[in-house]
Amino acid sequence: MTLEQEIGKRRTFGIISHPDAGKTTLTEKLLLFGGAIQKAGTVKRNKAEKTATSDFMEIEKQRGISVATSVMGFEYKDAKINILDTPGHKDFAEDTYRTLTAVDSVILVIDCVKGVEEQTRKLMQVCRMRNTPVIVFINKLDREGKDPFDLLEEVEKELHISTRPLSWPIGMGDRFKGVYQLNNQVLNLYSANKKEIANDNITFNDLSDPKLDEIIGEQAADKLREEAELVEGVFEPFDVNLYRSGYLAPVFFGSAINNFGIKELLETFIQIAPFPQARESDLRMIEPMEKKFTGFIFKIHANLDPNHRDRIAFCRITSGKFERNTFYLHTRLNKKLKFASPTSFMADSKSLVEEAYPGDVIGLYDAGNFKIGDTLTEGEKLQFLGIPSFSPEIFRELENTDPMKTKQLEKGIMQLSDEGVAQLFIVNPGNRKVIGTVGELQFEVIQFRLLHEYGASCQFRGLNYSKASWVSAETPTDMQNFLRTQASRIGFDKEDRPVFFSSSAWDLEYTAKQYPAISFHDNSEWDR
Repeated sequence: MTLEQEIGKRRTFGIISHPDAGKTTLTEKLLLFGGAIQKAGTVKRNKAEKTATSDFMEIEKQRGISVATSVMGFEYKDAKINILDTPGHKDFAEDTYRTLTAVDSVILVIDCVKGVEEQTRKLMQVCRMRNTPVIVFINKLDREGKDPFDLLEEVEKELHISTRPLSWPIGMGDRFKGVYQLNNQVLNLYSANKKEIANDNITFNDLSDPKLDEIIGEQAADKLREEAELVEGVFEPFDVNLYRSGYLAPVFFGSAINNFGIKELLETFIQIAPFPQARESDLRMIEPMEKKFTGFIFKIHANLDPNHRDRIAFCRITSGKFERNTFYLHTRLNKKLKFASPTSFMADSKSLVEEAYPGDVIGLYDAGNFKIGDTLTEGEKLQFLGIPSFSPEIFRELENTDPMKTKQLEKGIMQLSDEGVAQLFIVNPGNRKVIGTVGELQFEVIQFRLLHEYGASCQFRGLNYSKASWVSAETPTDMQNFLRTQASRIGFDKEDRPVFFSSSAWDLEYTAKQYPAISFHDNSEWDR
């Protein structure tokens, strides 16, 4: 196949949502429909049951939540689909923000009972920054939830995006009869089926067909006719270009846990979702059709296989063709690297890749060369933009509770911060390590992983900081003066860039007035 044909086959998307809306379950069911797995697991489960394929870390299986982004690929109807399942929990939001730089579109899952929630709003803000195309899947129709029209109004108002339903629910909760596909006039009858794929589809050329009353009952049929007419009257016709520009979100209804509404979502997604898109670098826009390979690292995961202590960098291919055992330039280090065993993923299972194309996500075994945001090329010295670090919200000092395991602790915390689990700041005097996170749960994850993956034990001491601001100065003398006078509140990030720790918004404002020659920045990419 030509490069153009390979790119045309690929769809790379992320699945995002507030915790517990059913995101990981939806990922699992898409894999089931794609034939990638034979039996679906769920996140909340009985001990005897199978865990979700995309939740592979021990702590995820124990907690029943996703704490790391999983990458999975499968083929369906001549399309190569790459899914990135992200953590919904706000404590792991930064992993999700980084993942959104590697996708071309997203599916946003909303719980029909709870509607739009806090984390959903934040994730949509990140999508809006890049005008990422969004498909909305309203989940859990087998439960009694909000009225569909109210839900759509809430989505438009809260997330600032226009919507267009492509399917419509018939009833809800105990009265849930199925979903009517507005775009192709097919009725899907509901039957609760958590493990297998159901196929109860009836085509109607006209909703006035009396057969509809026989199948779902006269009352439900009349309500469907009335609501379908209202949808067609109130909402603009679906426009694929508006969707691809990020202004219009098609909406589907279903029940992921019961495999309902998933097939229709997947088939429409393949038809309308964008192919791999161009990406911005510090020199120019990089188009996928360019012959020369480029790619960037958006995630690093150590100890994917605890038995082998491996470390894998996740590389999103942006242009050209990647080939195994070929030398590529690591632009930050100005060093040529080749990869003998690049891999593709099905959560924790991996297979060797000989070649890969724009849109694909591959795993590169890493001996410590990579950091998040690094760029690989065939020789051109460029750097992809847009994977910043944001200020954490909670800061604690790392204390070693087992001096015999100091080396293991050092190695472990460096690798976990390379992965982006947390941010590490070095504070002098004494080379003290300050860990910054978005939420409390990350400290538990760090403690758990340091102990189970590196054999190191630690505890955390609370610090009275609420923000880390990256600082720059008009002259080197101004910077040296600031660093000297504020030494007790200065740390250095992993790139050795200075940050200023403040205890409140007032504290930061006061310091900024005291030092007018110093600029304070909310993220690490301020100079871009």
